[in-house]
Amino acid sequence: MPQAQTMTLDEKLAIGCKAAALWDAGDDEAASRLLRTAPMPPYLAKVAKEKIGVDFLINGGWNLSEAEAEFGPDWLNK
Repeated sequence: MPQAQTMTLDEKLAIGCKAAALWDAGDDEAASRLLRTAPMPPYLAKVAKEKIGVDFLINGGWNLSEAEAEFGPDWLNK
């Protein structure tokens, strides 16, 4: 199984800055889509799974690569 490519902090911050600019420009949908390209931190993914549900994570288009690296590829089904 190939190892997930990690995103640097600078790359994550750049995504956040671009998303903020999109929000400032009134393009909330594009900002939201862009933010979903950055990996969701594993602790947030775990809480979202427990409190909001698996469907939220699967259907939301979230980047779960860091959670999968920490919890395993089948963590959503456990």
